[in-house]
Amino acid sequence: MPDRAPQPVDRQLPTDEARDLISLVRDIAQREIAPKAAEEEDAGHFPREVFGLLSESGLLGLPYDSEYGGGDQPYEVYLQVLEELAAARLTVGLGVSVHTLACHALANYGTKEQQVEHLPAMLGGGLLGAYCLSEPSSGSDAASLRTKAVREDEDWAITGTKAWITHGGIADFYTVMARTGGEGARGITAFLVPGDAEGLHAALPEKKMGMKGSPTAQVHFDGVRVGDDRRLGEEGQGFAIALSALDSGRLGIAACAIGVAQAALDEAVAYATGRQQFGRPISDFQGLRFMLADMATQIEAGRALYLAAARLRDAGRPFSKQAAMAKLLCTDTAMKVTTDAVQVLGGYGYTADFPAERYMREAKVLQIVEGTNQIQRMVIARHLAGPDSR
Repeated sequence: MPDRAPQPVDRQLPTDEARDLISLVRDIAQREIAPKAAEEEDAGHFPREVFGLLSESGLLGLPYDSEYGGGDQPYEVYLQVLEELAAARLTVGLGVSVHTLACHALANYGTKEQQVEHLPAMLGGGLLGAYCLSEPSSGSDAASLRTKAVREDEDWAITGTKAWITHGGIADFYTVMARTGGEGARGITAFLVPGDAEGLHAALPEKKMGMKGSPTAQVHFDGVRVGDDRRLGEEGQGFAIALSALDSGRLGIAACAIGVAQAALDEAVAYATGRQQFGRPISDFQGLRFMLADMATQIEAGRALYLAAARLRDAGRPFSKQAAMAKLLCTDTAMKVTTDAVQVLGGYGYTADFPAERYMREAKVLQIVEGTNQIQRMVIARHLAGPDSR
């Protein structure tokens, strides 16, 4: 079969700087990420060296202020960078999204002194972050979290267990939501915890269906002490900070989902145009041509939706409903497109010799993380019809 190289996505970018940025990302993706993706995912290898390169290239702090080492890029541009990275390898694209999420609380709610002290290393100093909200008994109902932070003189002692933490055990810092007051959302406060803090340790990584190169683990806090200067925002403001971060994080997941879907479509088109049956390429058969057309249309619709939400965010307008819509549509699209890509490849699609099966396994988790798609439907419905009357 001929090697048909996929055509780059034709992107509408706002500036020449953004176009140069996308070119840089594509070059890194093609040289440093994609060639090793299948082998390293199969081996469960986390590409820390790639994240070091991304940091050196200014790609780990794109949506944040250049005063602290960020890239001053609008979300419209940052998300398209994520999409390109996720198309090359989801472990990398999702890892950048999670790191950006972990920086959100400090960048948006920290004091000037906290930002000056910590942000430069987080955004461009080679550090990698993790975001700690979910717990073994509180996932979708995050406001019921049980991890506690108790005042001890001028410090806080954090005790509890966080679950499903991307970069758990390898992160250099953790943004942690812990209970400092009574029950419910108003009793939660955010903290910035160093990865090497005494009393912090991670369990063995979960054995997952996909994204085997991205460590996901429980993180245990056994009386971990941090100074009050590592409290982010006001006491009791943590849950509002967490929701604010998740609105932006959901756009990151949406962009990653479209990246995986685009990679699956590119693989399906290359296979269909090269595979001969009955004396002609299988792409000549109408049933398969229509399948490819539907896949491409779904991807374009998802991309347009996440970019529309990003432009609302960049304009300072409310975007929570649109972020939930984008996360819902884009991740459902990724699941459908990757499943169809396996079908296009037939028996080859079910083997690890081709990446279609990996894309399908990876797409599933995107319907779950940062709010399941059932939660997204609840968020959207709440915007449309108001809170549930119960």
